[in-house]
Parts: sequence; C-alpha cells; structure tokens
Amino acid sequence: VEDWLKRADLDVLAIQETKAREDQFPYLTFEALGYEVAHVGVNQWNGVAIASRVGLTDIEIGFDGMPGWGEPIESEARAIGATVGGIRVWSLYIPNGRNIDDPHMVYKLDWLARLRDAAAGWLEEDPSAEIALMGDWNIAPFDEDVWSMEFYEDKSHVSPGERAAFQGVVDAGFQDVVRPYAPGPGTYTYWDYQQLRFPKKQGMRIDFVLGSPALAKRVEHAEIVRE
Repeated sequence: VEDWLKRADLDVLAIQETKAREDQFPYLTFEALGYEVAHVGVNQWNGVAIASRVGLTDIEIGFDGMPGWGEPIESEARAIGATVGGIRVWSLYIPNGRNIDDPHMVYKLDWLARLRDAAAGWLEEDPSAEIALMGDWNIAPFDEDVWSMEFYEDKSHVSPGERAAFQGVVDAGFQDVVRPYAPGPGTYTYWDYQQLRFPKKQGMRIDFVLGSPALAKRVEHAEIVRE
C-alpha cells in the first residue's frame, strides 16, 4: 500500500480487509506519507480504513441499522465513513455470503438491505450530498463481470438475490461511476489466488464506487489498475 500511494499520488484511499486490530494498524506509515487515517478493526478478519491528505472529519464507525455477526456483535468491522475534501466517503466490505445456502448469505442480503435504507436516507436528507460508497461488494452484478457464468452458476456472488440487493442500492440513487470509463467484459477487480487465475485473466468484477447523483456528475475519469 505504501508503494502504491507513492506511485499513484492519491488524495484519498479506501481500504478493505486490513485484517488488523487498532494496535496493529500501521498509522505511522501513512502519517509519514502525509495522510490522516480513520480505521476500525477488531481481529484478524475484516477491517476497513480511509486514508486522506485532503482532510478527514466526521468519522463514523458503521451506519445506522448495520447488522453484525458473531459474539460479541461488534466482532466485525465492515464500514467506516468520513468526510474528505467535502465528499462523504464510505469504505465498505460487504459480507461474502460464502455459498447460496449458508447463513452468511442471509446476513449478506440483510446487510445490503440496511445499507440501501441508510443510503436512501442520506439522499433524502440532502439530495445535493456528494457521497461515495466504495469498496468490496462481493457481488458481480452482470454476467460479463465474471470470467465464466457456467463456473459460478451454483456459487455465490452472482445469485439473483445478491444482484437484486446490489440493484437496490443503485435504485436508492447511487450509480457505478467507474463502469462508464472502464466497461467490460473482461474488466475485473479481483482474481482468486488459486489456479493461476490472474495470468489466465479469470477474474471477477466485485469492487465498485457507487456515487450519489451530485458526485456522479463530477466524475471525469475512472480506471481499474490491474497492475
């Protein structure tokens, strides 16, 4: 991440799966590069953060109504919001779902429904708000977003329920601001580390930036950096 920040010259970075407790997170590394950091992590799983060099205020851990999993219920860290440069950024790590019949799938769909309700409320409160819901959604909304629908036919990430849940957030007023500049098919954001998926270009598009109407209007360019 440190190397990436030096090369990419980013103002704001949303990170998912930090897999670190608060006392393990490398705050000093980011601060040395000129970034403020908001992070939440409670164990070796999950964990989300936002790093910014254009201000970082109004930090919020989780959104209203966000469900949890496990005991204690606070044992997952999946959402953090902050205002950076006038934009409300949410770094999100949506539950995986594991497989179609797993209890985690019920949790995943509930989590997304609660996010939809919260996000709709933010826009209702302020239709001009510039909001970015960004991160790992663990859903491939369209067939072209996976290298093989036949391979994923009986697996999670492409089921009708998951796709409907993703569409629910879109219907609440948020749009994919990256796809117009990086269309598919074959434009992926994730590759399984097994079976040489990366060199075989057998990936999935499951990471997105969904922007509110006011933010989407301002987007001039977007890209998925495979390197």
